[in-house]
Amino acid sequence: MSKLKIAFQGEPGANSHIAIVEAYPDAEPMPCATFEDALSAISSGEADLGMIPIENSVAGRVADIHHLLPASGLFIIGEWFLPVRHQLMAVKGTKLEDIKSVESHVHALGQCRRIIRKLGIKPIVHADTAGSARDISERNDKAVAAIASRLAAKIYGLDILAEDIEDEAHNTTRFVVLAREPKWAAQGAGPLVTTFVFRVRNLPAALYKALGGFATNGVNMTKLESYMVDGNFFATQFYADVDGHPDDKGLAFAIEELKFFSREFRIVGVYPGHPFRATFSETQQD
Repeated sequence: MSKLKIAFQGEPGANSHIAIVEAYPDAEPMPCATFEDALSAISSGEADLGMIPIENSVAGRVADIHHLLPASGLFIIGEWFLPVRHQLMAVKGTKLEDIKSVESHVHALGQCRRIIRKLGIKPIVHADTAGSARDISERNDKAVAAIASRLAAKIYGLDILAEDIEDEAHNTTRFVVLAREPKWAAQGAGPLVTTFVFRVRNLPAALYKALGGFATNGVNMTKLESYMVDGNFFATQFYADVDGHPDDKGLAFAIEELKFFSREFRIVGVYPGHPFRATFSETQQD
């Protein structure tokens, strides 16, 4: 039986690669240069699934995905939360005092400002974390370090000079698992998330009216994002996550009301909520 092939954006050793290893230990990770390439690999059947980051607790949303996902025609069948741990690495034999600059993805550099400032080194933006590790390994220059994962250090034969250097301990990335076909989780199968996209009609207070049904029917909306459609300042599409299954009575009524005030509506996925969600509920923080 052939292995499940899962596409991700980035180089071997990227955080998306780690998420695949954790969520699907027996799968074959498939690196792709861009998000578009990863989504195309799923659409074409070259990959069975995709592991795509959608938001980070420090950096916020991954803007590219909110723009690309609705147009991709793909469906969310699961989610995964990965605590992000950044390592400072360099070629073997390098000492901290040798380093003059550090390369990584813009988000990783932003998430490790303290140590970069403390060491007085110059941050240089790279396309991705694992790619920066590969590049400095190939250049073999002790004056340049990278910020990437432990897996990247192992793959590219680098020494870790400082461990877990992220500024915020809560640094976590949420990934969605994408597939060509919808695969709705069964109603009543534990905590579920329903993700959908919609565009409201061009009417006064349309968004307020469209969302009113979620409040009156006691549906918890955990995410609502807006973004432009085709560069039009006045055509806004919304992306939302809510708790529950579309066949649950309250959510069914809320969606019915939303549709009345919307010109477009599409369910992108109905999938099990990851256990990590329980760690940041409002009741846990009281």
